[in-house]
Order: sequence, then structure tokens, then C-alpha cells
Amino acid sequence: MQPKCTEELPQEDLFRSRLDNIINLRHELVLLSEAIDWGFLENKVIGFYSQEGRPGLPVRLIVGLHILKQMYNLSDDGVCERWVHDPYFQYFCGETYFQHDFPIERSSMTHFRNRVGEEFCVSLLQESLHTAHKLGALETKQMERVVVDTTVQPKAITFPTDAKLRYKAIIALAKLAKQHGLVLRQSYVRVGKRALVASGRYRHAKQMKRAKRVEKKLNTWLGRVIRDIERKCTQDKALAPFFKTALEKASKIHTQEKFDSEKIYSWHAPEVECISKGKAHKPYEFGCKVSITTNVNPAPAGHFVLHTAALHGKPYDGHTLNPVLDEMELQTGIAFVRAYVDKGYRGHKHPTKYRVFISGQKGVL
Repeated sequence: MQPKCTEELPQEDLFRSRLDNIINLRHELVLLSEAIDWGFLENKVIGFYSQEGRPGLPVRLIVGLHILKQMYNLSDDGVCERWVHDPYFQYFCGETYFQHDFPIERSSMTHFRNRVGEEFCVSLLQESLHTAHKLGALETKQMERVVVDTTVQPKAITFPTDAKLRYKAIIALAKLAKQHGLVLRQSYVRVGKRALVASGRYRHAKQMKRAKRVEKKLNTWLGRVIRDIERKCTQDKALAPFFKTALEKASKIHTQEKFDSEKIYSWHAPEVECISKGKAHKPYEFGCKVSITTNVNPAPAGHFVLHTAALHGKPYDGHTLNPVLDEMELQTGIAFVRAYVDKGYRGHKHPTKYRVFISGQKGVL
């Protein structure tokens, strides 16, 4: 259900002091909270809720927590823990009186991000730039010259190995079968763990033939579990929808080879991609390629992120320049005068090439 709009309490509490009576009203968080248009953000969020059910969380609380999380580089747990004992955090999130208990579960922040998706994040970025411009921290002319670059947003996964992925697939299928009352001929969970441990020890001792023999056996067991579940699902059509996604991931892990382009690197995050960075200390990173656009000349408050986008499929940097610049102009309403990029963007097809300067190019003012 749609969350209730934030309202001022109609009556004072005789036994508690208001937060605005005990904090410094010139504090940066107080000034920022007054400059943000919370009504604009509430209107953007309303469309993600249904008309029936339990009322959602206050928009200012959940959005304020995400803003504070990014400002102070905190985790979900960290920002929730600090909120309890920091009156400025509570005032920023719309509280009138000091709260001694956190009003929501930490997992609500994750559920909120999954609910609103990328669309609301764009609105949040727009509001942050509008607030900075309103406070004089960012001027229009400073957004006309931009720097565009790509990097990797790493995912929270362990280093992927074939043996580890196959064993995780066996565990996931066995657990799902147990939940739906499906009796397998053998789950291979116990012997699979032994094989996984043996594989790690053999590889540590540089005994690669023995390690590959154990890993092949682990892959054989995964194939047996997959075929066993497929036979059971063929007999009982009602079970097929529950196992469809898990069987697709397990089958891909079972058949994928070392140099396949579309590989699964994590069971819980199959969208993870392996991106080559060419660094000596970290030749590969596992995550998603993202594009970041910032202003070249520092504003009174420093540099701002003007645009950000996830680039799935590991595209070539030069092919992403046009859509990134078009989206930035659409979101900010300001046409860029010059864009500075690195040599990874050579060969781009931007229609006004004289406005795009590549690193090392001569004649750049």
C-alpha cells in the first residue's frame, strides 16, 4: 500500500524535547534536509506501491537512509546502527523526537531498492543535482564540460571456480527438492563436499590430474541430480515451474567450458560478468561495467556525478559514448560543450567529434 505522507505532529509532547530544540540548526545535514524537495521524491515513489495492503514505509525515512549511506560511505547495517544514536541522522530522515529504537528492519532497505529499481535512482540523482544548484554548490556552466569514463562495479561474490559452482548447484537443487517433497535417488551433498575439499587440496599441492579427476566426478554427480529432477518433473507437471530457473542455471554450469563467453560465475548472482582490467595486481574483476560522468572544472562544493549507468554485456567503451551523453543531457537539461575521455573511447561515432577530446589529443584547451 502507498506510504503515508509525512506530516507535522499536531500536538507537542510534554515529556520530550523536539530535535530542532537540541541540535545545531546550522549543521550541514539540517540545511540539506531543508533544501531537498521531499514531496518530489514522494510523488516519484507512489507509483511503485499498490492501492491495498499494509501502508509502506515513510518515503523520507527510507530515502534519507540511502542518501546518508552514500554520503558517509556506510553499509546498510552501518547506517541503521548510526541512525539510532545520531540525532542529526534522525532529523534528516524526518523524525520530530529522538527515537531509541530503529523503526524498521535492515532488510527493508534491500527490498526498497529491488522495488523501485533504476528509474527512481535517476530521480534521486536529478534531485541531488537540483539541490546542489539551489544551494550554490554547483553552477550551470560547470556542467557543460564533462569527463566520461567506465569502471567495474564489483559484485559481492567469492572467486569463482568450477568445482565450487558445481557443488553449490548440487546443494541448491537438493534443498529445493526437499522443500517440495521430491525424493531424489541420491542428493550427492555429502560426497560432493568431500570432492570439493579434495579438489582444493590437490590444486594446492599442484597435483592437477588428480584435481581434474575429482572435479569431473563432481560434474557427473551434478548431471545425475539434474536428470533425476527432470524425470520427476516430467511425471508431475505441477512441479516443473518451481524447478525451472534452478534447472536452467544448473544445466548451464554443468555444460559450460573454460573459455565460454556466456558463463555463470555465481549461483546467487548469475548476472555477474568477468571483465578484464589488465592490472598486474588484479587482471580480472567480477561484476558489471558502469559509466560515470562528472564535471571537469570543480564546482564550489567539488566534483559531482552528473550521470551513471550500468552497461551490461561488456560493450566497447566507444560504443557507449553516444547513449551516455544523450541520457546525461536528458536528465540534467544541459547540453555539454566538451567531453573528455580516455583512449579506450577511440573509434567512437559521436556526430560532433570536435566536442569530444581523447586523452593525448593535441590542441585541447
